[in-house]
Amino acid sequence: MLYKRAPYSFLPGVFSRLKPHQKAAFLPGVFSRLKPSRNLRLLALRRNARVCGLRTGRPCLPSRRSSPGGQAGPAGKALFLPALRPLQASFLSVVMAFAVCFRTFGAPAPLGEQARAALLMEPGTGRVLAARNEHAKLPPASVTKIMTVLLIYDAMAEGKIKPGDLVTVSPHAASMGGSQVYLEAMEQQSVEDLLKAVVISSANDGAVALAEFVAGSEEGFVAMMNSRAEGLGMEDTRFVNCCGLPAAGHASSAYDIALMTRELINKYPQVLDISKIWMDTITHKTARGEEVFGLSNTNKLIRAYQGATGLKTGSTDEALFCVAATASRDGLSLISVILGAPDSATRFGEAIKLFDYGFANFKVAEGRPAGDPAGTIKVFKGSREEVPIEVKERVAAVVEKSNSKAMESRVETLPGLSAPVEAGAKAGEIIYTFEGEEVGRSDLVTAEAAGRAGLADMMNRLFYEWVS
Repeated sequence: MLYKRAPYSFLPGVFSRLKPHQKAAFLPGVFSRLKPSRNLRLLALRRNARVCGLRTGRPCLPSRRSSPGGQAGPAGKALFLPALRPLQASFLSVVMAFAVCFRTFGAPAPLGEQARAALLMEPGTGRVLAARNEHAKLPPASVTKIMTVLLIYDAMAEGKIKPGDLVTVSPHAASMGGSQVYLEAMEQQSVEDLLKAVVISSANDGAVALAEFVAGSEEGFVAMMNSRAEGLGMEDTRFVNCCGLPAAGHASSAYDIALMTRELINKYPQVLDISKIWMDTITHKTARGEEVFGLSNTNKLIRAYQGATGLKTGSTDEALFCVAATASRDGLSLISVILGAPDSATRFGEAIKLFDYGFANFKVAEGRPAGDPAGTIKVFKGSREEVPIEVKERVAAVVEKSNSKAMESRVETLPGLSAPVEAGAKAGEIIYTFEGEEVGRSDLVTAEAAGRAGLADMMNRLFYEWVS
């Protein structure tokens, strides 16, 4: 028969999948959505739920109690679920399934609620799109290495070191515990390979070896880290080592980590070419000979999340599980920082929630491109009376997707420039506004040079003015 099996037999499975707070809210939600005539029938389900253990978390099973013959008892007593007619039970099944979906999926969970701190930032503008406890000073674990990597790129940009330079590993660097690539004292590795080991596999020994190569000692390098942090406005941060191993006073915040992540990926975007690598190798060259060592990316978002580009994970008993993740989609880049998640899966899950929120609700509005012509400017006493000007750099602003208004701009130029004028000289600014508020500005610069006017230039100019 069609109703031979109880149509409410799915309920144990439904209840077993609900969290305690969802179970507690389940029945009131059903009552609030039914007419008074339906509530009486659901009183039995409410009692049944108490028996099955909404508070204890035991799987809920239909009550076996019913009045004789399966009929309703005296007035004021409700039908127990087994006594409901098949059509009534089927109706209630549909209503309760709807209520489960409504309670579970009706509103998004608060962002970062399962971590000690969380933050979502757009790196181009530095705009914070979502945050929770973003200035709490917490141990950052190996996310510390973002600053280490930033200083290594600074040293290469300044010409102090080169990617191919060989680094001799010190006994101190080789003694680092935690995540490592098992470097041996006096072993030599290139800067390039050590950088891969740090970014991909979070190698503590590689980080210390690079720090000593740049500054002469880890202590000297840590001083450089704190100075760079101060320059970036990282007011919640104090570094004690360069790798993030537990140390008294070593702390940062989700906001500060986003700041140094932003600086790294904006100034040295090539780091993302490394952080996107899933697996790679380095070769140990020791007295025993050569041995290939595999590198595996600690950031599982690289394969698990569309658009993920990096960047750094970390975990210790004190810091719990942390990540500073980066991702890009449709021209929008985001930084997601999670500190103090209870486990690795939650760490990545919370980072994904932030990313999903950002990509779903925001977009990039861009101004005029770099090199776009913006008119001309007068040149006083120059070989040319005026020179063309252009936009120096494109300005981008992050706006809500739901807002259809366009970004507006206005041009402000200087009255003129005195000769000689070089190409690239500032001639004014282009200012962008969105809904009346300034969201960015770019310099207007000369596209061509103009020398000082000679006697012949002045005589020709006077002649043309006289005859015109």
